[in-house]
Amino acid sequence: MAAPLLWQNFKVFLTRYPIARGMISYSLIWPSGSLIQQTFEGKRWGNYDWWRVMRFSMYGGLFVAPTLYGWIKVSSAMWPQTSLRTGIIKAAVESISYTPGAMTCFYFIMSLLESKTVEEAVTEVGKKFLPTYKVALSVWPLVATINFSLIPERNRVPFISACSLCWTCFLAYMKHLEHHEVDVAI
Repeated sequence: MAAPLLWQNFKVFLTRYPIARGMISYSLIWPSGSLIQQTFEGKRWGNYDWWRVMRFSMYGGLFVAPTLYGWIKVSSAMWPQTSLRTGIIKAAVESISYTPGAMTCFYFIMSLLESKTVEEAVTEVGKKFLPTYKVALSVWPLVATINFSLIPERNRVPFISACSLCWTCFLAYMKHLEHHEVDVAI
C-alpha cells in the first residue's frame, strides 16, 4: 500500500521541482558514462575505479544539472518561442557562452576532485579544452537546436541528459587521457 503512494508522491515532487528531476538524471547518466568508458579501457566489475564513478555522479548531479537548468531557464526567458529559428539562435549562443564555461569547469573541478593542485587543474584545462571544444561544436549545436525547437521546456534537461550519455563517455575518455595522449587521440 505504501509503495504506490510513495511513488505517486515522488512523481509529484519531480513535477513540482524539475531541477530535482535533472539532478537525479545527471547523477545516474554521468557515472554510467564513466563506467562505459572504463569498460572500453578493459576494466570489469572487479577493477572499476569506483571513486571515479562517484566523482562523475557528484559532478553530474550537483554541478551540471543545476547549471544546465539555469541556462535553459535564462535562454527560455530570452527567447520564449519554440521554433526552429529560436532553437538555432539558442544553440549558437549556448555554443559560445555555456559550453566553454561548462567544459572549463569540467576539467578544472574534476581535477580538483582527484586531489590535483590548482596548477595541475589549470594545465589540464589548457591542454584538453580546445580539442574537446572542437568536438563539442560538431555535436551539440544540432542536439541543442532539436532540444530548443522541438522539446517542451519541462523535458529539456531530461532530454539532454539522455543525449549526454555518449558525450559523457567522450568526456570521461578525454579526462583520463594523459596530456601527451590528447594530440594523438583527436
